[in-house]
Amino acid sequence: MVEQRLFYSELSPATYKALVSASLTLDKSSLPKALIEMIFMRVSQINGCAFCLNMHGKSLRDSGLSNAKIDMIAGWRVSSAFSEAERAVLDWAEAVTYINTSGTPDSTFDALKAHFTDTEISDLTFAISIMNAFNRLAVSMRQ
Repeated sequence: MVEQRLFYSELSPATYKALVSASLTLDKSSLPKALIEMIFMRVSQINGCAFCLNMHGKSLRDSGLSNAKIDMIAGWRVSSAFSEAERAVLDWAEAVTYINTSGTPDSTFDALKAHFTDTEISDLTFAISIMNAFNRLAVSMRQ
């Protein structure tokens, strides 16, 4: 069993609460909750955050997403289970998460524009960024 290094939510409660609050604002987005959870799952897969994978896997199941589709999120590129809009979101989630090597290509961004409004793309990008922040906290502090 891995021990948590620091209990960052207790040591920096105001900052942690602000991050949680930012995450909760996504509930007011016009984006489907399951789509946001799918982003959270993919970003957490990339970052190797077991805590978040467990939490968002449960949320996806609770939202009605099939276990088969949840199981295929990591392999979305070779799966026919995802819509074009979902594929655009997952591609964007990977590009933003791997920003140091991806540079968020115009083609990836343009694919989003075919399915989402500018506000929705902004919300999607916040969802990806917030999950990356949570993952980095949880993984580095061994939550």
